[in-house]
Amino acid sequence: MAAIRQDRETRRRIARMQAKRILLLSQAKRRRRDNLFAGTAGVLSLALAVALQVAWFSSNPTPEQTRLIEQQAAAAASPTGPAPDQATAAAIPDKSTAEGKVFSGTLATSAGDLGVELDGNAAPQAVAVFASLAESGFFTGKTCHRLTTAETMGVLQCGSLNGDGAGDPAYQWGPVENTPADGVYPAGSIAVARAAATDSHGTQFFIVYKDSVIPQDTGGYTIMGKLTSGLDVLESVAAQGAVKDGAEVQDGMPKTPVTIDSFTLK
Repeated sequence: MAAIRQDRETRRRIARMQAKRILLLSQAKRRRRDNLFAGTAGVLSLALAVALQVAWFSSNPTPEQTRLIEQQAAAAASPTGPAPDQATAAAIPDKSTAEGKVFSGTLATSAGDLGVELDGNAAPQAVAVFASLAESGFFTGKTCHRLTTAETMGVLQCGSLNGDGAGDPAYQWGPVENTPADGVYPAGSIAVARAAATDSHGTQFFIVYKDSVIPQDTGGYTIMGKLTSGLDVLESVAAQGAVKDGAEVQDGMPKTPVTIDSFTLK
């Protein structure tokens, strides 16, 4: 009898060991499957983040744009996902804040003062943005980094975030408003600069110092206002010419550096 009881106990012990082994194998298999799914999801998230940024910055991304792409890709690959405030677009003022309003003021520069008028009737979204930027003091210390002196196009462009002509990826808006169908921008026009897409406006603007014809093949450029005085200041800057890598060019940095001291509107 003792032998029989011992044999039964042995069988029970073996059965428990086998059951435990089966359970451990099942758990290991589940962990491998979960890891595979997590890894696949991470790869897909990473690929999607990169693809979206490549599509958005499709032509010659700037160092700042490259940094943003890398930052978002790293966040997508993170197990916890991107931080809540990471790469969050800055709030764009609603056009209603400028609708039906005309703002006048002064763009004070190192080359001289320019009287300006921004028309919220003609371009409410653009005027809402630039009135907000001016009020916040954004333009103080910014430079006018581009001057064109071609026979048919003469503009001074200003307002780049870092003075290198690059846009701010976190501050993009649209649409195009009040653009001339014939592509003629009269001297004194103040218009909004942008990239190829019609919703890629940012903080940059240009002032036309002579009647200019600008191609409208990508949708044109929003005329948001005009100069009321100071056109001679721009003409003086333009007369000095533009340079690039030390050589005189028709499209480059103004030979006479121009810095914005203040931009006030009322």
